[in-house]
Amino acid sequence: MSQSGDFYETVRQALDKDGWTITAAPFVVEYEDLRLFADFGAAKGARSIVVEVGRFNGPSFIGDFHKITGWYYNCRSLMFEAAPESRIYLAVSRQQWEGKFQRPAIQVIIANQKICFLIFDPLTQMIVKWVE
Repeated sequence: MSQSGDFYETVRQALDKDGWTITAAPFVVEYEDLRLFADFGAAKGARSIVVEVGRFNGPSFIGDFHKITGWYYNCRSLMFEAAPESRIYLAVSRQQWEGKFQRPAIQVIIANQKICFLIFDPLTQMIVKWVE
């Protein structure tokens, strides 16, 4: 999806402060005839990740949630083939995570679909939690 809104630079700074090196912006996931874009590829030691900054400011949280998780599932599926060494994370603000993401139905979806999250604080530009 790439370059997703207000928190793009905030997440980039948070990754930098946490010791990650941005390796690609955007990160391209390409498999045969399909190309998807994520906001960042990053590395720290031998670990590599892909990060998409979640954007949840549309008229419907559920609509935004469906859109970003659909993209996440598709990108993760292609990464199993194209970049199996990387794990993909959705970056969401602490306020988003502690609010609508704590709804019981949303937590069930996250758990069942094994969605990974990077939770950041937009004020301090720091990563506050990794959810695996």
